[in-house]
Amino acid sequence: MKRDTRQKSCGFKACWCAFALKQDPERKDAVACCLIPCQFTGCSFGVSAILQYETIKSKVQTAKDGEELEKLALGSPDMAYWHDWWNQLSGFRRQLILLMSMVDDLWNSLTEGQRTATGIIAINAAVLCCWRIPSMQRTMIKYFTSNPASKTQCLPMVLSSFSHYSIIHMVANMYVLWMFSSGIVSLLGKEQFLAVYFSAGVNSTMVSYLCKTATGRFYPSLGASGAVMAVLAAVCTKVPEAKLGIIFLPMVTFTAGNALKALVAIDTAGLMLGWRLFDHAAHLGGALFGVWYVAYGHKLLWRRREPLVKLWHNMRFSVSRGSRPGGRPGDKGGGGGPGPH
Repeated sequence: MKRDTRQKSCGFKACWCAFALKQDPERKDAVACCLIPCQFTGCSFGVSAILQYETIKSKVQTAKDGEELEKLALGSPDMAYWHDWWNQLSGFRRQLILLMSMVDDLWNSLTEGQRTATGIIAINAAVLCCWRIPSMQRTMIKYFTSNPASKTQCLPMVLSSFSHYSIIHMVANMYVLWMFSSGIVSLLGKEQFLAVYFSAGVNSTMVSYLCKTATGRFYPSLGASGAVMAVLAAVCTKVPEAKLGIIFLPMVTFTAGNALKALVAIDTAGLMLGWRLFDHAAHLGGALFGVWYVAYGHKLLWRRREPLVKLWHNMRFSVSRGSRPGGRPGDKGGGGGPGPH
């Protein structure tokens, strides 16, 4: 849910009203508003492609190191040594080690999508805590709410997608993200999912900006719902026959395709009728981005990343060759590819 912050508490309204007096009421250039998401989307997918390359390279290196450790383990102390070492530890250290082991087991039991979503949830929780600090209210409104009438527009387009003023608002968005995280990461992979999530947040804010500018309704919004709607829409478009349900109502089921159609219909009605509880334009922007990416964006952006990854590979290899004794900075790498597509 991307919330219209006019529905917030009196304290928030008072702080916003005082801050709004300093805002520029002029409507911003729509072309400039569209350029920021395009640039951010390109950067997001570029960074994600490089991140995937580094992840694959790291896994290969870890596998090699694991083989060496197995060889070293043949000459390591036996179980009696470790049993004596454990007995020499204090009770506190034993409990600490057991606790760390339990946390590690819990983390490893999560899917890759859930582990990725955990990081996003942690960021949103940290921002929520910042909203509770009175001295940070003006900073939070300036940078963590999106409003086309604000003088500061670039950062809020990104940061507002990680911002929630209400605990219920954050829990609702993060619950949906958690439920769909395993599915979206299994379909796209961790790096591609992150690029889609970040890009969807900015592009949904752009749609919200354009609608607010067109209607003259300049008010701030915040929330991760644009990005979450993109994740939901991508999964529902990719697997439309999947069965979904409603929490606390397990007997009610429907297909993912029908769920997406219903959500889009509700947000379209809300936008046309001027409902003010949520930022319906941002919801629609996120949903459209998710559908577009599955239909066209994957081929347009992700499948064309190979030249960038090759360039990064050659730059990385050249730097590593130049840093070795006897290596020359001008040497070019000739071996190895950028990794699987």
